[in-house]
Amino acid sequence: MSALPVVFALTGASGAPYGIRLLQQLLAAEVPVWLIISGHGFRLLRTESEVGDIAGLREAVGAAAFDRWVTVYDDGDRGAAPASGSARTRGMVICPCSMGTLASIAAGTSRSLVERAADVTLKERRALICVTRETPLSAIHLSNMLTLTHAGAVILPAAPGFYHRPTRIEQLVDFVVARVLDQLDVPQTLVPRWGLDDDVTT
Repeated sequence: MSALPVVFALTGASGAPYGIRLLQQLLAAEVPVWLIISGHGFRLLRTESEVGDIAGLREAVGAAAFDRWVTVYDDGDRGAAPASGSARTRGMVICPCSMGTLASIAAGTSRSLVERAADVTLKERRALICVTRETPLSAIHLSNMLTLTHAGAVILPAAPGFYHRPTRIEQLVDFVVARVLDQLDVPQTLVPRWGLDDDVTT
């Protein structure tokens, strides 16, 4: 696996389980992660999970793997490594990605490290995956998504499928996480691939 890190941002859109599970899977694959959590992202973690801070997230995904593979950056530090194109990465994922974060990236405001890191990712022509979670979508949301798509980002809504016949919430989460891992070219076995597995119900 490449030694280049994935920049991982977690913002305030509903969907904390997606972010926690994705981080866990990246660490299991031994992918270095540069982690940025916005203020609203921390509030989201507290609201939707039993994770209240970085220490809680470390325990949730596995302390040993977290210590080995994760570097945490303050969202207010726009001079940190993810803010520079000279700091090479394999791309960035924002999971979950709020509509406010999406709008700011589309406008190029770079008011926070999350926004600046996303701006850098686009200008350096690296993968930017925005795992959006909002419904219904307004014309403004759709316009911002189109703007980022034209700029090279991948808009990956947290919209799980059902062809694998999920029976647990964790399977719905894994469906979306698997699609994100595919976009990052990280091997995954969370969800069987349509047409390549004899039994898609397992």
